[in-house]
Amino acid sequence: MLRRDLLAGVAAAAVPTLPAAAASAGGTLRIAMTAADLPSAHGIPNNGFEGYRFLGYPPYDGLVNWDLRHHPDKPADITPGLFTAWKIDETNPLRWIFTVRQGVKFHDGTDFNADAVIWNLQRIYDEKSPHYDATAAPIVKASVSMVVGYEKPDGNTIVMTTKYPFSFLPYLLTRILMVSPTQFDKVGKTWAAFGKQPAGTGPFKITRIVPGQYIEMVRNEAYWDPTRIPKLERLVVSPMAEATTRIAALRSGQVDWIEVPAPDSIPSLKAAGFVVTLWPYPHTYPYCLNTEGDSPFKDLRVRRAMNYAIDRQGLCSLLNGIAKPAVGLYPPGNQYFGDPTQHYDHDPAKAKALLTEAGYGPNKPLKAKIMISTSGSGQMLPIPMNEFLQQNFAAVGMQIDFDVVEWGTMLVAIRSDPNAPQSHGDQGINISLSSVDPSSMFRYYAKDSFSPTNYNWGHFDDPTVTTDLKQAQASFDPAEQTRLLAAAHGKMVDQAPWLFIVHDLNPRAMSKKVRGFVPVQSWFVDFTQISMA
Repeated sequence: MLRRDLLAGVAAAAVPTLPAAAASAGGTLRIAMTAADLPSAHGIPNNGFEGYRFLGYPPYDGLVNWDLRHHPDKPADITPGLFTAWKIDETNPLRWIFTVRQGVKFHDGTDFNADAVIWNLQRIYDEKSPHYDATAAPIVKASVSMVVGYEKPDGNTIVMTTKYPFSFLPYLLTRILMVSPTQFDKVGKTWAAFGKQPAGTGPFKITRIVPGQYIEMVRNEAYWDPTRIPKLERLVVSPMAEATTRIAALRSGQVDWIEVPAPDSIPSLKAAGFVVTLWPYPHTYPYCLNTEGDSPFKDLRVRRAMNYAIDRQGLCSLLNGIAKPAVGLYPPGNQYFGDPTQHYDHDPAKAKALLTEAGYGPNKPLKAKIMISTSGSGQMLPIPMNEFLQQNFAAVGMQIDFDVVEWGTMLVAIRSDPNAPQSHGDQGINISLSSVDPSSMFRYYAKDSFSPTNYNWGHFDDPTVTTDLKQAQASFDPAEQTRLLAAAHGKMVDQAPWLFIVHDLNPRAMSKKVRGFVPVQSWFVDFTQISMA
């Protein structure tokens, strides 16, 4: 049943009408995303990191950018963006000094400058500002929650202040994208209107938005970095939540590139001449567990039992090798993995013993409901994957049911309190999450990061873990940071605030006409180096 569900052939599917590929220099690249709808195009993309991948970094720049062109053998690092340099104030570890890039133009022809930075920061942090974006600002603030102040000493400088010492701040400034204040005023001073006619500084310019169908971007010939002026003439992205729909669109030539082909389709796609790429990246696919109140996952024995109950190798085999087993936020061998005492393999007997110890058994099965999505950024194939896991749970006496929601609903839930209405009373959320920067563990496991402040949705609280994480981000010594982060990760694995399932290998399938794509260890892609044969 599960392999049948995963099998994605060329079944009839509704494929949106997309622009034809342009027969011109560089050509047109048409991409099918896994999202059920277009990400917002106004500079704070929704739909998770898939939103940032396609409607974030192509048309916009961050204050700091990701380096997606070098070192594909290790996770992507940061590089100057609209800030060219940064340093901590030697007299005040809460105060950061940034140098603003000069000579950059927004797509509407107006100047990017320090005033534009302040205006964009007000959009996110100043609830009294007339252009505060109440709907989208929480997407950024949920991660960049430590910023409490900002000022412009002069036209070349921005100063930011954090609520506590935070050495990893430049990594998080990749999430703050710059949009044109002039264009916002021109379209009527609403974010809904700006999202229909946006203007950033990025290597691509958004030129057409067809709601629910596609967004078209063209090359920004005047981009400030001449080495990243796109080779493509046009980039078109479309939402296609169903794997069968994406595969049908690729096979028929309606798109040139699809995200996440269904595992069983990969051999036939390769046989038909399509290129399939797999590459590790900072990704994990867990259940975030509610560790408070009357949740059964308040009990450490239950959380460990769940981790011993699942057959990760079997699941990866079912997925045709597009994932590898996860036993922590980071994989073994990573510099931050640490030395946990618990090594979660498939051990149903151990899971049953732990459940018995916790008071569960044949006459009192453990019951819980987990929120899962139908699709979404990094979610792989959530329905058949969770059906497989449900069988593993049943084998040890756990009755796990699912609350199936749309991806956007889940993104709201994970930023909410576990007792808030948005969390639906569920005891866990199956959401793919990243470890793209060294502060990732702080977002997920520190007490200071309890939702809705940040992403510790389950309100996991281990004082020693929080202490290690706070000390790591207060340190500016890389070796000390690594030591503390590894210690925190080892303790966290033992405490099992999540069910660790798999690490995704970022599968994509594309036409052999796509040239210049090099997979990197990142959630994001540098489309500027790609062209169409």
